[in-house]
Amino acid sequence: MKNSSTLPENPFLPAPLALPLSLVSSTSYSLMMVKILNKLFAPELADGELDFLSDKVMRVDVIDARLSFSITLRDGVLQAADKKQPHNLSIEGTIYDFLLLATRREDADTLFFNRRLRLGGDTELGLYVKNFLDALELEGRIGPFLKMLNGVTTLIGRVPNLPKPAFKLPIPKLLRRS
Repeated sequence: MKNSSTLPENPFLPAPLALPLSLVSSTSYSLMMVKILNKLFAPELADGELDFLSDKVMRVDVIDARLSFSITLRDGVLQAADKKQPHNLSIEGTIYDFLLLATRREDADTLFFNRRLRLGGDTELGLYVKNFLDALELEGRIGPFLKMLNGVTTLIGRVPNLPKPAFKLPIPKLLRRS
């Protein structure tokens, strides 16, 4: 795990690549993420290590990809939270910064200190999430997938930043997220 005091400029997902992602509803992302996370964190869920999320809602926003999902813990399993339900904790960042965290190229403290990942809401809950992620050992469970994530992270980090659009691309009413 790398721990640097200054990070390079934050790469972001260009708008043409983000547009297809923004067409999927946040409810669909939430349902997909809980399926993945329940399998990935099965041992930790069985041991009660995620009980700090019980009846709390955590929202994750990937700003450059224009996607978000909300999860909660009920009856010992992660579940998609209703998008209308207020969240207790929000975490916001770019896809690159979340990949840096997932691949452990940067630690959570560095990303939060440099405001690459931003927390909102219940800071105590945020600390529990950060400590859980810091203690998590996934290499043995997702080795090949982790290798792929490292490749994607490297690729995104090498792509030069395109100018950010000064406007948001219009999305036809029929295609807007619910």
